[in-house]
Amino acid sequence: MGSINHEERVRHEGLREKIMSAEQAASFVQNGMTLGVAGFTGAGYPKFVPTAIANRAKDAHARGEAFGIGMLTGASTSHDCDGVLAEANCINFRAPFQSDPAMRNHINAGNTHYVDMHLSHFEQQVRFGFYGDMDIALIEATGITPEGKIIPSMGIGTNNQWLKTAKKVIIEVNSRQSMMLDGMHDIPADLGEPPFRQPIPIVKPDDRIGTPYLECDLDKIIGIVMTDAPDRNSKFADPDENSKTIASQIIEFLDHEVKKGRLPKNLLPLQSGVGNVANAVLMGLQDSPFDDLMGYTEVLQDGMLDLVLSGKMKSASATALSFSPDALKRFNDNIEFLSDKLVLRPQEFTNHPEVIRRLGIIAMNAMIEADIYGNVNSTHIMGTKMMNGIGGSGDFTRNSHFSFFVSPSTAKGGAISTIVPMVSHHDHTEHDVMFLVTEQGFADLRGKSPRQRAKLIIDNCAHPDYRPMLQDYYDRAAKASGLQTPHLLNEALSWHQRFVETGDMRINKMRLAV
Repeated sequence: MGSINHEERVRHEGLREKIMSAEQAASFVQNGMTLGVAGFTGAGYPKFVPTAIANRAKDAHARGEAFGIGMLTGASTSHDCDGVLAEANCINFRAPFQSDPAMRNHINAGNTHYVDMHLSHFEQQVRFGFYGDMDIALIEATGITPEGKIIPSMGIGTNNQWLKTAKKVIIEVNSRQSMMLDGMHDIPADLGEPPFRQPIPIVKPDDRIGTPYLECDLDKIIGIVMTDAPDRNSKFADPDENSKTIASQIIEFLDHEVKKGRLPKNLLPLQSGVGNVANAVLMGLQDSPFDDLMGYTEVLQDGMLDLVLSGKMKSASATALSFSPDALKRFNDNIEFLSDKLVLRPQEFTNHPEVIRRLGIIAMNAMIEADIYGNVNSTHIMGTKMMNGIGGSGDFTRNSHFSFFVSPSTAKGGAISTIVPMVSHHDHTEHDVMFLVTEQGFADLRGKSPRQRAKLIIDNCAHPDYRPMLQDYYDRAAKASGLQTPHLLNEALSWHQRFVETGDMRINKMRLAV
């Protein structure tokens, strides 16, 4: 800690007087408070104060005292934020997205109330008091200017709103972040509330409509904590054959749409969800026939970074940069080149439905399962256990020009089929899902009735081990009900129940033959 240059990072003299330890800052957090915490998909979250809060909670519990807080973020953080707080059993309420195993376990055990919601809606709902008062905002910054303006770090998320909403503010200033991030961010002015809200003047993904800095009433800032720690920086797995196959099918389809005149030669702005399959699609675009690509996404990962570095992509807009360690080095080594090609904005703008609709985004997101009619579950395992959350996938799916959902056709060594008779939890309805892609094939659902969709999805996307079972289910449902969307309600979720009871969705082949 002694090596951190306070004067270089905190250039406002008055705020330098508020520099304190993480433990001192954590002492402001009391039982029952609601915290607005920075963080979006493992980037830009506080690194030191959460552990100090967790230690306060443990000490209080050891004395037999209650200590629990509510925690609102942009999206997921990391184990040294979400995880340590969950393990200290001090998160009573959590919203709107998470991905930490410890936090997930507490949610699924019923120890933490969790609201999973569309990210584009969250800031407005906080402004209107849906979540009560916000006592303290805990955000991360790269530095503070002489005027007291805050230079954001690798993620913005909801920081702009938290600084306005919270009664008090604690800022972690992280010297691990490059000072050359200064100028990469775009923080728009307040556009008002309904019915007087102004249009968002983003007409191209790389438009800048605000200032590079976050601003805050300096009197609300009660503590500055100096840190030196990396973001989550998880390593992405090298694309496997399934991921490569999925990527090649999407690229082949996009090329077909260009030739049909339904897409321009440089496509439309691209959005990609987080994960290895989505990242593989972006990596596959390196060798595609498309140039001058544009990105308009919420999280910028390795694949999109490399598209920008190679010149395949002109620019990209996001709310957070979430890189593997190798990609982070490429980012820092080329940050001067990237400074005018990457734009980081608050998530209320990156995920805004109107902007997504107007720009004509091509959205690519991962799923847990889809049913034979095109409904998608992206949040719950077997319909009951939360995985991570819907995040921004709903914002992009419903409002995009093209909406893809991708996944391998099976999981758990073949014991689970990604394609099922009926999804065990609905996140994205058949009305919003245009394309399903597995390593088995591609289903173009545009303009298709439910019965037509069922044939495409079973024939093209289901694994051969499950295809006869799905066809048998559909045939019997169509014969028995004869309705618009054939289902056997007493069997629709039997695959999930069978897995819960036996550990495998597959049934004895003799039973199917009978």
